Amino acid sequence: YASVEVMDDPRLAGKPVIVGGTPEGRGVVAAASYEAREFGVHSAMSAYRARKLCPHGIVIAPRMSRYAELSREIRAIFAHYTPLIEPISLDEAFLDVTASRKLFGPPVEIARMIKRRIRDEVGLVASVGVASNKYLAKLASDLEKPDGFVVIDQENAAARLAPLPVGRLWGVGKVSQKSLEQFGIRTVGDISRMPLDQLEKHLGSNARRLKELSLGIDDRPVVTGGEARSISAENTFARDIDDRETLRNHLDRLVERVAQRTRRSGFEAYTIQLKARYADFTTVTRAATLAEPTAQTPAIRDAARELLEVRLGRKGRALRLLGVGVYNLVRVGETQPLLIEDDRSRKNRSIDTVMDSLQDRFGSDVIHRGRGRRKEKDTSE
Repeated sequence: YASVEVMDDPRLAGKPVIVGGTPEGRGVVAAASYEAREFGVHSAMSAYRARKLCPHGIVIAPRMSRYAELSREIRAIFAHYTPLIEPISLDEAFLDVTASRKLFGPPVEIARMIKRRIRDEVGLVASVGVASNKYLAKLASDLEKPDGFVVIDQENAAARLAPLPVGRLWGVGKVSQKSLEQFGIRTVGDISRMPLDQLEKHLGSNARRLKELSLGIDDRPVVTGGEARSISAENTFARDIDDRETLRNHLDRLVERVAQRTRRSGFEAYTIQLKARYADFTTVTRAATLAEPTAQTPAIRDAARELLEVRLGRKGRALRLLGVGVYNLVRVGETQPLLIEDDRSRKNRSIDTVMDSLQDRFGSDVIHRGRGRRKEKDTSE
């Protein structure tokens, strides 16, 4: 995103550009130029923290339509060389060019052509990783940004990986990395050299997977079609909110958005997740897994309200952000349906269909579900 902003406004070149949030420090950073990163600014950081680290940074509101436009141009270049494309985000994707070699030459040459065309036709610099599998290709693409071109051969993969910090392995986050360091495991090489039975004592069922990655082994195919893994929405408030009714209203609106997107995508969800961020930027998540998958607004709403009002344990504290997400998605019809659908479920399904139709035709704000009556007595937090 930051590269696009600099491309569209050359006056920003060489300056610390922060995309996302507001100059007042509300919201979250979506992207940062390398000049801003030198001050410690990075994506997913609170805009407040970013302003503290880089007070002279230039804050720009995201232009998602512009980024999506350029993303489509880049995808068109990809598609010229292979139909096997797995998007990761607007600006990143895996390409399988195994079957393209007879037409375009070796994978390294295909990668160079793609990189050159992105520069010449789109105007952006791309970092490219070439390898025999997804993990190594992703790692290679990250090693020499912002204008990298790295090839990792399978024969030297283990040696190339060995000195890297263990956090470079997929599935090892900051918490896991600290835990591993307590056992003397600090590099990828430490993982590769440790016997599997010893690793399992520290890592459990994840040990074998990390052992394979440490040796450069990854047999996952490039998956086309971009199946959704989760659907979510969140809202950063202009002012911190502690009022229970106001928070519930915001929650209900988020649920409507998520439920409608889930239905439009043809999915149902088993797991509902709540995300809450307090005034001190502490972020907490709570999740509930249902017995049956659903895309019905009331079912998702009831689970989300339970998470907010009972499981969160807010105790009256103000929130600056609230989010709702659905996970463990399955395609409609993939699971065994209930033999008998009760009247309430049937009614809710019909109402959802009518509301989706009205909102598609007249806009998302034309109609919302009523709050409804709660049988149980509300309790103060």
